[in-house]
Amino acid sequence: MKELSRTPAQPRHPIAVVAERTGLSQDVLRIWERRYGAVRPQRAAGGRRLYTDADIERLGLLHAATRAGRSIGQVAPMSTDALLALVGEDAEARARSVRTMIGTSDAAALVETALALTQSLNAPALDERLRRGAAFVGLPAFVESVAAPLLRRIGEEWHAGRLSPAHEHLASSVLHDIIVETMRAFPRRDGARGVLVATPAGERHSIGAALVGAAAAVAGWNVLYLGADLPALDIADAARAAGVHMVAVSIVYVDDRDRVMREMRALRSRLAPEITLVAGGAGASALAAELLAMGVRVESGVPGLLSELRASFGEGSS
Repeated sequence: MKELSRTPAQPRHPIAVVAERTGLSQDVLRIWERRYGAVRPQRAAGGRRLYTDADIERLGLLHAATRAGRSIGQVAPMSTDALLALVGEDAEARARSVRTMIGTSDAAALVETALALTQSLNAPALDERLRRGAAFVGLPAFVESVAAPLLRRIGEEWHAGRLSPAHEHLASSVLHDIIVETMRAFPRRDGARGVLVATPAGERHSIGAALVGAAAAVAGWNVLYLGADLPALDIADAARAAGVHMVAVSIVYVDDRDRVMREMRALRSRLAPEITLVAGGAGASALAAELLAMGVRVESGVPGLLSELRASFGEGSS
């Protein structure tokens, strides 16, 4: 992974702010600074410590690495980018451990229970059961082992004529709310790359975009989630205002091919060349050849998107 370029920042945060943002006590911060050289804050008049945004990011990563079981002496000499990679690996390992702990059969059982509750249109029970599952396994395992398989099963049942649009809308709505609420609980990280997630004008199915946003948050990105049915001009304006490095759109159904292509062509032309544009979903897969020709990367599912996010994270900052 290449080193991320970092713009020098002026120190402006007192130690109390750093303690609040990182969860580390002021005593621990002083010890880590004196004994391990974790960061080197500057001193204001009177000797008061002042920290940069980069200092806070680094201390947060050191805190995460030590919570995983490492000593501060082991991780303090590492570069910030090496810490970022290490913390990401730890998060993935925890997700794998959780999936092993609950077992494939348990995840499958939760999917079947949720499907039955969807069939009976029991919205309160469906919401309660899925929220308990998400809280227990965490967002990464919930997205991969529960949400995505449940949506596939509901799609299969709908195509077979055993579920109506009302059933599909209920499940999608409950999943969407759970995933978005959990995704927005991820703290914004100073120095992390940004991704805007939405669906283009005419695409009203937002659950795919929510899954994309969750995958990006898990991968360490700052996520700006804008939901469904947004015109290309508005997406491009928001991407420019937020300074994101990537725009990811979800296209599930293509009921008007020409409209979708016009929107995607307009979006690609309005985004700066250095901003990566990714389209995901069944509809995007159906238009893959045309989208690729206009410079849009296409991913059909969450695993492919995660690979795209990790690859783009290693390209360096703009």
